[in-house]
Amino acid sequence: MRLIKLIANLGYGSRKQVQQMFREGRITDADGEVLYADDKVEHDAIRVDDEPLDPPVGMILMLHKPAGYTCSTKDQGRLIYDLLPSRFRDRSPVLSTVGRLDRDTSGMLLLTDDGALLHRIISPKSKLSKVYEAELAQDLSGNEAALFASGTLLLESEKTPLLPAELTVHDPRHAQLVLHEGRYHQVRRMFAATGNHVAALHRTHIGGLGLDGLEEGQWRMLTAADLDTMFAG
Repeated sequence: MRLIKLIANLGYGSRKQVQQMFREGRITDADGEVLYADDKVEHDAIRVDDEPLDPPVGMILMLHKPAGYTCSTKDQGRLIYDLLPSRFRDRSPVLSTVGRLDRDTSGMLLLTDDGALLHRIISPKSKLSKVYEAELAQDLSGNEAALFASGTLLLESEKTPLLPAELTVHDPRHAQLVLHEGRYHQVRRMFAATGNHVAALHRTHIGGLGLDGLEEGQWRMLTAADLDTMFAG
């Protein structure tokens, strides 16, 4: 792939804009030597404005999503892409969320431009757990853990019962819930089925991978070791 197309596909600009970057000497190798559009150079050796080129297709990152941000590129208001470098929104293939967190839910959110990896993560066959911390509007009644673990809970407008889920109660209005599937607004709907309301919701883990000190609003690239940890969990 020609360097112009490669760099444009990574979101740094249109092909015309990337051509101009070459003319301005903004694209160099690791030693600071100016590159030309027809040069042959390894991806890892390319620099744009003295910064390493973003990873090629197959990139996956973790974002600690704050509440109040929407998992969309077009909705009004604050978007998760506002928390990332602007070029990430323009990558081709597109950088997509791996599942979603609703606007009022915070915590771990994954994004990738690797369609096969995305489907591997969200596929029921992966059996990846998702761990949530929930703050409730009312005290728990005491029978929620048994109901959620039963595998018989049927949400409104659905025909298939939920898979068993594990509830750990911290105090009457705070609990941890571990899911093994990912239905629409599942945690909120599960507590609604018991007559309660989720006041705040936070996802801490997907599989064996946790936020591990990543601050709210911050992000980091995931490594192959991170993915191994996630799928091993």
